[in-house]
Amino acid sequence: MTTAQHWIAPGFVGIDGLRLTEVEVPEPGSGEVTIEMRACGVGPADWKYISPEFQHASPKSSFPATIGSEIAGVITAIGPDTEIATGGGAVGDEVIAFRLRDGLATAVTVSAADVFARPAELSVQQAAGLLAVGVTAVDMVRVADVAAGQTALVHGASGAVGILLVQLLRAAGVAVVGTASAANRELVERFGGTWVPYGDGLADRVRAVGAVDAAFDCVGTDEAIDVSVALLTESGANTKHFVTIANSRRARAEGLTFIAGSIPENAAYRDSVRTEVIARAAAGDLVLPLGPSYPFEEAQAALHLLKAGHPGGKVTLVR
Repeated sequence: MTTAQHWIAPGFVGIDGLRLTEVEVPEPGSGEVTIEMRACGVGPADWKYISPEFQHASPKSSFPATIGSEIAGVITAIGPDTEIATGGGAVGDEVIAFRLRDGLATAVTVSAADVFARPAELSVQQAAGLLAVGVTAVDMVRVADVAAGQTALVHGASGAVGILLVQLLRAAGVAVVGTASAANRELVERFGGTWVPYGDGLADRVRAVGAVDAAFDCVGTDEAIDVSVALLTESGANTKHFVTIANSRRARAEGLTFIAGSIPENAAYRDSVRTEVIARAAAGDLVLPLGPSYPFEEAQAALHLLKAGHPGGKVTLVR
């Protein structure tokens, strides 16, 4: 049996409490493959899952816990009578794996149903960071039920989820107003969004662009929710066309829509569109801007960057 390094949390210890630990990697059984990691994506859920301030949201978490949901790498072993989700699969194949629980690792044995061939058009880092944010963006569009000819407001439009939302909405014929810092204006405009800076006076700046029919919150600030509800109410749009992935507290208290991969309905839908998201990215219809990349051993630094906000694209770890 081979060994690998995994980032493991012994409890709600926060980022600095993570420990790099050597673990045994089981041989794959039927329906499983072992993947040697080349890159893995990291996101806000990774640090929130182990943070004391979010303990109330995960009271049933069991520890020690592994974290990380997405990797790109190479198949090093495959179980008997096994095919990956996109068909076939052999030792040496370049693959992507997503919805894992132990993706911050140098090697993992996972269900073959969660493994997909990596298209040559996607770099290892693009592939490693694509699926968690890609399926989230697709799910947000589905839930908000926005139509061609309408206008959507995207809070955090330059973030990894937000910039994919901009692309998906524009491709569907929806006009997009996207909030971001001045430093990220060009990124929002590159993909067809109308940029507005967040901060005091945001509602008036959006009003100057036009009425809003739907709103998407990728940042979780009170400003994002307050402005969205006010503008949707003014335009006569029902707040069912608002969706947040970042503020469950306000959403639940006020009857707004919050979605997450931990919710069974959202998880099932997101799993069903993984192949579609990969295909769209390979065709160039979805472009994932990459942020800083860190060596695998510096996962804590990467997570601190995410917690601080404004990472400037999808953050990855590499070997």
